[in-house]
Formats: sequence, structure tokens, C-alpha cells
Amino acid sequence: MGNVFEWPLIRRMLSYTRPYRGWFILSVVLTIAGAALTPVKPMLVEYVLDGPVADGDKQQVLVMILIILSLLLFSALLEFLTTLLTNWLGQSIIRDIRIQVFAHIKSLRLAYFDKTPVGTLQTRTISDVETLNDVFSQGIVNIMGEMLQLVAILGVMFWTSWKLTLVVLTTLPLLLGATWIFKTKVKAAFQTVRKYVSLMNAFLQEHITGMVVTQLFSREKKEYEKFQDLNKAYTRANLDSVLAYSVFFPVVEVISAVGIAMLVWYGAGSVLAGELTFGILVSFIMYINLFFRPIRMLADQFNTLQMGMVSAERIFKVLDTDEKIEDAGELNTLPVPAAGIPAVEFSKVSFSYNDSNWVLQDVSFEVPHGKKVAIVGATGAGKSTIISLLTRFYELNRGSIRLHGTDIATIRTSALRTGIGTVLQDVFLFSGTILDNITLNNPSISREIAIEAAKHVGADSFISNLPGQYDYNVMERGATLSSGQRQLIAFARVLVYDPEILVLDEATSNIDSESEELIQIAIEKVLSGRTSIIIAHRLSTIQKADQIIVLSKGKISEQGTHNELIQSGGLYHKLYQLQFVGV
Repeated sequence: MGNVFEWPLIRRMLSYTRPYRGWFILSVVLTIAGAALTPVKPMLVEYVLDGPVADGDKQQVLVMILIILSLLLFSALLEFLTTLLTNWLGQSIIRDIRIQVFAHIKSLRLAYFDKTPVGTLQTRTISDVETLNDVFSQGIVNIMGEMLQLVAILGVMFWTSWKLTLVVLTTLPLLLGATWIFKTKVKAAFQTVRKYVSLMNAFLQEHITGMVVTQLFSREKKEYEKFQDLNKAYTRANLDSVLAYSVFFPVVEVISAVGIAMLVWYGAGSVLAGELTFGILVSFIMYINLFFRPIRMLADQFNTLQMGMVSAERIFKVLDTDEKIEDAGELNTLPVPAAGIPAVEFSKVSFSYNDSNWVLQDVSFEVPHGKKVAIVGATGAGKSTIISLLTRFYELNRGSIRLHGTDIATIRTSALRTGIGTVLQDVFLFSGTILDNITLNNPSISREIAIEAAKHVGADSFISNLPGQYDYNVMERGATLSSGQRQLIAFARVLVYDPEILVLDEATSNIDSESEELIQIAIEKVLSGRTSIIIAHRLSTIQKADQIIVLSKGKISEQGTHNELIQSGGLYHKLYQLQFVGV
């Protein structure tokens, strides 16, 4: 980052104060009031010493003491209200930003998540947004207040004695130099801190999620050493900032002491010569403390602002990411089936993740309404990609996909994905109850409907034996359930939404034979009369399909019924032999 005042960035940050414009203006007014009161206290002390004290008027001294105490109490009240209000504003604004960031992340296409670590997005949504709180609660408004204090104090000092003011300002070049060095050092340290916070979050998320692999291959020690290196670098960056602070503030105190010493040396001589009053000399000593305090605070607050700038750039980079599937569709429901028009039609569809290696090439096929079509092929043939394109998780490069004769680009993605129920191989369960995971907290789906769906897929038998049954907490990612049980819950989840088209993506590959038998019985009932596409690795699950499509290296190599493909002696026949004959 260049200058700390990157105005376009600051203007964009300040735009989030619009919903709280009145409160923000009030905080500014309170800050201005506090700044205006700052030089009043030394002025009153000067008046007391040169007036009532010099005249021996004890009653007037008592009155002035009460006035000064009242002023201090009022200043303390202003500071309390300002601190409370700015912190409330900060928390309210970062709440809005965090919601906006999360909502934006949810709208991004899957390709973005393929290349962006989850831990990095966690840092942007939580840690970086939290840093912005300091900008709004301690940065912008406080910087304004401290600068106003400086202007007010300097103005009063020059008005009271321009000679003493110039004596005090002789130390200013030293102070500005120390502040510049401090700002540069701390900025670099803070940027490194933010970098390693992001790296550590990404590392932790990845390795906690993949703990099974780490332990299976006895990589605990190596991964521990990697984390230790990251943690050491993070600690060094923090210590660099601590070192800068530990040097800067004592330096400022020394410069301040030098300024006071020069003031006393020059001022005492002036008092003795009758050029200044004792009250002015004492008030200037107070002015020096008041003058150096905002400068110390400004140095710290400028770094708070710089940290906020770094975080804001990272956050706005995510918000400015336009990797979305264009949702320009006007249809809010799937098209109505029509006689003679296939339910699903792929026409010369080609797709590549990186514009060079084609995953699918000129793939064309039809799925008649109410029929069951299976897609098989070796790993990497492009089977799951077909499903991702059908549900518009990725945008195809060439060709078209139509539902009941209507291009899917004209259908709103929410309607498209609601109308197409998908059961994936890798089932994801959220922390919460089994009922929550079946309904996904959709209030329109009753408990009775969820239980009925669970019974259809055979999940009710194991759910009924769990503590709490449908209120059993599955924990993160369903860690307390077997893969077969998670798969059954996924089937129940898709059934409660009663989709027109059902897609099973390797849905039985991770379950045992007993669970598979239960699911197969449920599938037969569910698929009856429903358009369905089955991505299968186990050929035993798709032998009754109306049509089987065989993919090879992104192209359709053959298609037909099970018996037709066996008799043809092609790739499907070879796959069948490998699974059932073992030759």
C-alpha cells in the first residue's frame, strides 16, 4: 500500500456508515466538542494562577476549582459517550460487512472455490472484517479528533505566546521523523501479520479436515513442524510490531521531556524578566503534554487505519470477485413436460476447467421424460462434470443443455436446482440434528414429511435407535455416523423436496451391501415414473436402466441397454467383466 490516505478505499469504507448516518454525525460532533474542550483546561489554570491566586482571592480560587472539576467531569462524559458510540458503530458496520461478504461468497461459482483455500475465505470473513472494527471505532473518528485537538492546542498556544510555541516546536522535526520511521516499520510488520494469519487459517482448516490422512500416513510430526514454522513467522511479525511500539513511545516521551526542559529554561528566564506570567508558563507545560499526546495517538491510529486498509483491500477483493453464474433466467419453475420432447437434452456440449484440457467434447444425449438413464465410465471420464453442468455449478463452453426443450440458462438457478434433486457420493452433513439435516431448516417441510422420507429410504431403522432419534446431533460433517448412514440421510434429504428430476452421483459407492440393498429398494419406489440420471461405478446398480451411456475421455463411446452393450463387446462389456468376472 502507498499513502495511508487512499481516498477511494476510505470513501468505500465510509459508504457502510450510510445506514447509521445520524449516529456517525453525532459521534463526529461529540469528537469535535471533546477536541474543543481540550485546551480550555490549561487556559483556566492560567487564569487561576494569574488571577485569583495572584490576588489572594480564596473564594474565587474555590469557584474556579469547582468549574475545572465540572469541566473534567463533562470531558469524561463526552469521552465515555464517544467511545461507546464509535464502538457500537464499529460493531454494527462490521456485522453488515460480514453478512455481505458471506452472502457474496455463497453466490460464487464452484470454480472459485476450486482455487481459493477455505481458510483464506475464513480469514476474510472473520479476522479481516474484525480488523475493520478498529478502523470505525478507533481509527477514522479518533484521527479526526486528535487532529482537531492539535489544531486547537496550537492555535491557543500561538495566541497565548508565539515565542514559547516556537520553542516547543523546535522538537517537532525529531518527533515527525520518529513517527515516520515507526509508521513504516509497523506497517510492514502488520502486513506480514495479516499474511501469516491467513496462511495459518488455511493450514489449520486443511489439516484438521484431512486429519485422517495425516494420521494414516504418520505425518503428524512433519505437519507439526510445518505449523511450527508458520507460527514462528507469525510470532516474529508480531514481535516486530511490539518492538516498534516499545521503541517509539519512550522516544516520544524523551522528546516531550526535552521540549519541557527547553520550555522551562526559556520560560523561567522570561518570567524572571517580567515578559511572561507564571500562569502562562504552567499552562504551556500542560499544553506540551496535550500536544504530544495526540501525536503519539495519531501514530498508533494511523497504523490502525493502515491495518484496516490492508484488510479492506482483501475484503473488497472478495466482494469484487465476479465469478458468478449469470442468473438472467426469467422462469421461476421448471418447464412443463411436453409429449415428444425429452426431459433432459445435451446438445454438442463441451467443457474445460482451464480452457486447455477438455473434460467433455461434443457430448450429446437425451433423457426421455420419466425414464432412467445411467452414465458409466472410468475415473476422469467426465461423468460428474455432466451433473455439475446440468445444475449450472459450472458454465459450459460450447453447446446447450435443455430441460423439456427450454435452455437451462433461461431458468433461474434456484428453480433449476430445486427441481433437480442430487445425491452426491461425498455426503456433507451440517452440525445439528438429523431432522435439521434432512429439512435443511426449511420451515415448509414438516417433521412428519421428513420422517416419512426417512422411512422410504430405510433410514428410520437406524435413526430410531439413536439417542434422541431425529433430534440426535450428528456433529460436524456427520462424524458420529457411518458413511452408509450419512448416505441414507442424504437420500431422505433429497426426497423431502420431491424433485421432478433425480440425479444420483455415485450415490451407492461408499456404503455397505446391507445399506445398498435398503437403498435399492427405496430407489425403485422413488424413481418410478420420475426422470432420473444415475452416475454409477457399481454396474449392478444400473442394469435395469432404460439407457446406459458409456463415457471415455470426455466423449460418448457407446450407449444402449445393458443387454445391448454386453452383446456389443465394447468398453461397457470390459467394465462389466472387470467387476463381475475378474478377467
